[in-house]
This record gives sequence, C-alpha cells and structure tokens, in this order.
Amino acid sequence: MSLRSTTSVALSALLRNRLRSLLTVLGVVIGVAAVLTMESLGQGATAYIGNTISGMGSNMLMIVPGSPNQRMGGGAAGAPLFTGADLEALRRGARDVGLLAAVSQRPLRIVAGGLNRNTVVNGASPEYLEIRQWGVSSGRRLTRDDERLASQVCLIGHTVKTALFLDADPLGQELRVHGVSCRVVGELEAKGASAFGMDQDDIVFMPFSTFSRRIAGSDRIGLIVASASAPDRIDDAKEQLTSVMRARRRVMQGEDDDFAVRDPREVQAVLDQVTGVLTTFLLGVAGISLLVGGIGIMNIMLVSVTERTREIGVRLAVGARGSDILSQFLVEAVVLSAAGGLVGIGVGLGAGWALAGALHLPFVVPVAAVPLAFGVSVLVGVLFGVFPARKAARLNPLAALRFE
Repeated sequence: MSLRSTTSVALSALLRNRLRSLLTVLGVVIGVAAVLTMESLGQGATAYIGNTISGMGSNMLMIVPGSPNQRMGGGAAGAPLFTGADLEALRRGARDVGLLAAVSQRPLRIVAGGLNRNTVVNGASPEYLEIRQWGVSSGRRLTRDDERLASQVCLIGHTVKTALFLDADPLGQELRVHGVSCRVVGELEAKGASAFGMDQDDIVFMPFSTFSRRIAGSDRIGLIVASASAPDRIDDAKEQLTSVMRARRRVMQGEDDDFAVRDPREVQAVLDQVTGVLTTFLLGVAGISLLVGGIGIMNIMLVSVTERTREIGVRLAVGARGSDILSQFLVEAVVLSAAGGLVGIGVGLGAGWALAGALHLPFVVPVAAVPLAFGVSVLVGVLFGVFPARKAARLNPLAALRFE
C-alpha cells in the first residue's frame, strides 16, 4: 500500500474512536505544553534579569566596605566606611573610570502634608543618577551646585509621589525627611521592581552633602559607585579601583581586602545559573509528562491491536503484507503524537504568555524549543508505536481470523 492509502486507513481507524484518541493525545499535549511553558518562562526570567541589570547602568562598578567573600548586598561587617579623600584618590588613580559618585542611604520616615511613609532615603553625588542612567519624568536632576551648597532639595520616586502627593504635582512641594525639610525638584523615571523584587521607585534622593550634614551627621561614604570609561575597560577599571583602594586602606600583600569591588555582571551570572538549574529541573519534570504520554500511546495501540485482530487477519488473508500492517499502526501512533505535539505547542505558548503576564516577566517565544518539542513528540510516537505495530504485523492470519 502507498503511504497515502496507509495514512487514510489509519485516520479512519482513529476517527472511529474519537474520544479514546482524544484522551490518548491529551498526554502528549500536556507534556509538550509543559516543556514549552517552562522554557518560555525560563527565557523570560533570564531576559528580565538581564534588563534589570542593564537598567542599573552601563559599565557600572560598586565599591562596598567589607570582605569580598561576603554575599552581595551584605553589610560592612565592621570594616571602616570610605572618605572623601578615598573618592579623590580614585578620581586621580583610576584612569579607566569615567564617573565616580558617593552614596549613603538609610530607611527613614518621610512626611508630606498629612501623609507619611517609610522609604529608603539616599544621599548621592549628582554623578550617581548619570551612572545609573536614571532620568527624571518631570522637574530636574540634582546638580553640582546643589551638592556644593548642600541645598535642601530632593528627588522622589514614582511610588513615593503616588503615596504622598496622590494626583497633585509634587514639584516645589515640601517634604520632611527625618525632621529635615527639603523641596521636591524632580520626579524620577519609573524603574519598577529590581531582580530581587524590591520596588526601585520607593526612594528619595538628596545631595550627598545635605544628607551627610543634616541626617547622617557624618561625611563617611557607605558606597562608591563608578562607571568604566568604555564597556571593554570594565575589567581594567575594576583592577585600578582595587589597586587604589588597597593602597588607601593600607592592605598589605597577602592580606584580605576589607572592601569589595562589585560588578553587576557577577549578579547576573549567579541569577542566570540559578534560573538555568530551575529551568532544567522543571524541563525534566515536563519530560516525564511527555514520557507518560508516550506510554499512554503504546497502551492504547496495544488495546487497538487486540480489538482489531480479526480485521488484521482479514487484511493479511486478502494479500496485505506484514509491512503494510506495521505501517498502518505506526502511522496511527505518529498521527496521535504529532497532533498532540501541535496542540501542545499552542497550549504551551498560550500558557507561557499568560504566566509571563501574571509574573510580570517578558514573554519570550522559545524559537529553538518549538520545533524540538514537536520533533520529540513525533519521536515519542515512533518509539512507543513500534512495539504494538510489530505485534500487529506478526499476527498469524489463521489465528487472527479465529480470534473472538
């Protein structure tokens, strides 16, 4: 028989048992859909992390007090904070560094009118927002004159604006920070949640000089933020920052540093690794679902062979070859798995899109995974359909005709 005739006979047999065929296909649909959903979410999470890290600012490096071996974002662990002299030494000695900024922060209560809120208040040099590539949606940024004069001005994030000023224009309004008045001169562009789930818009910025004199009571610097002069100079800038700071803090050769130069790429590498492990694990679980779907196909095909034994005997008696019977049942298994694969692709992409929206992740179509998932589903049909097809092809025609 030709492939066309074999396919026609196979489809007719499947359509005679529509419900059973549908339930058999369902196992493959679930397996393929699970694989594509997990792959889409994994790629979406990776893209989200990349976008968040790049949103921190291009070529950015951070110098924090404390051991380099402590976790990212850890405290100073007793290490001395930085000074203005350290900042000047870095400006002179790190030639591949473009911009440097001093930053200190505290969680404080802020008040506007009759409303108040706990938020993170930052004292930062004007260069900080330039390094972070963080603009303003209205008003202006902090300037070097604000820093030099220790002006009582501030910038607020979108969350703070919404909570304290509601629908009113915050520009020119007074905000009290820990008992210190400051005039709102700008609203920052919204950045949303960070890779760690923190609201980046729940924030207030003041000139570093104002913050250190009126709030912190000290000119010590909790964090120094730098940007390399070019993307290909990040590693050189990092080495230069380390060298200057070791000299400034009198770290002897062989001793551990009491500071760390952090590269956001390190965070991205770690988060990508974690995401990759979780995605691989979930893909393994989804692969088991696909395996179960294949077993379901084999089970139904074996039942079908038993039910159609007399039909097979008649076909063999009138001249059909064993290869024709083998082809027919193999085509049935492949049609079931291929149909499940196609439906599973649609369901998987739809579920990935819905979950990405619910989790606030970018939806990414796993281009390479789509044909791979379909190919695997067809392969499952072939592998799990061979045994029932061979069993049908090897039936004895006389025994099959006597079968009840």
